[in-house]
Amino acid sequence: MSLTHANVWAALDAIAGREGLSVSGLARRAGLDATSFNVSKRFGPGEARRPRWPSTESLTRVLEIAGLSLADFAALAEDGDRRAPTIPLIGLAQAGADGFFDDSGLPTGEGWDQTDLPLPHPGLFSLEISGDSMAPLYRQGDRVLVDRDRTDVRKGDRVVVRTTTGETMAKEVASLTARSVTLVSVNPAYEPRVIARKDVDWIARILWVSQ
Repeated sequence: MSLTHANVWAALDAIAGREGLSVSGLARRAGLDATSFNVSKRFGPGEARRPRWPSTESLTRVLEIAGLSLADFAALAEDGDRRAPTIPLIGLAQAGADGFFDDSGLPTGEGWDQTDLPLPHPGLFSLEISGDSMAPLYRQGDRVLVDRDRTDVRKGDRVVVRTTTGETMAKEVASLTARSVTLVSVNPAYEPRVIARKDVDWIARILWVSQ
């Protein structure tokens, strides 16, 4: 296995998690600057955004304090290829405070969590919105990511439903019983739809929308 930029950093993230630390805490414990492993330090500034790699010295220090060998690190890096990717998660109130972004506008410090992104699998796919029944939430041409393997659909969930007649629609679940599902639109111009469960081919939660 070749060590890529992504899985080397994923391995460092994994070590921090195993130690119960943030990446900043891991850097401090290894005697490094607290920002050494921050997400904002993993790429260079400007439009080029060239990948930055952790130094050999910093890796050595981390392996020492974690009691790991290079082989252990390589195994963690390989596991990183199979883990769901993550992106920084910052609350809107936090985002308005100082100290959460660096000079290049990227998340920094320890004030953010991680949002897990779904790994590709056969039940995960995207659909393009047509019509205006879900406007202004979803607009014509927006793409939604749905997961057919997510069966935990509840009232209030935004979903894509396909009927046994081949009709496919994006709606919000108003009620869900053993016999029927009631679907509503965000756009008040559209009446609610009540569909018998026997007429539902599948119903999938909307996970993400690209606008």
